[in-house]
Amino acid sequence: MQFLKRLLTWWNSQTLGTQIFTWRNGIRVGEDEQGNIFYRNADGTKRWVIYNGESEASRVSPDWHGWLHHTWDEPPTEAPLVHKPWQKPHQENLTGSADAYAPSGSIRRAAPEPRRDYEAWQPE
Repeated sequence: MQFLKRLLTWWNSQTLGTQIFTWRNGIRVGEDEQGNIFYRNADGTKRWVIYNGESEASRVSPDWHGWLHHTWDEPPTEAPLVHKPWQKPHQENLTGSADAYAPSGSIRRAAPEPRRDYEAWQPE
């Protein structure tokens, strides 16, 4: 079953084609806290990530995102970025999950507050 899942889907880690391409051309550069593995080819022109689990781009930390998009040449394993004390740790995109932001009047909240910013029109 795992073979069919890998052969026919792209959102569960890597496809068979990506696995073969990585095996032939990939040079492992590093791994992040979530278990995603980062690769480059021999001349460094191509860079890619093999996700640990679901392929969700927001799971890549800003440090590795900059390296993947050629913002800087050195990966975070060789030249770690200096983080400011006021910076929050990386958090994946929570849209569509139970932890997503919902404003105070949203019906997505467990106990939405009653609306106070308007009065419903009542015919006389």
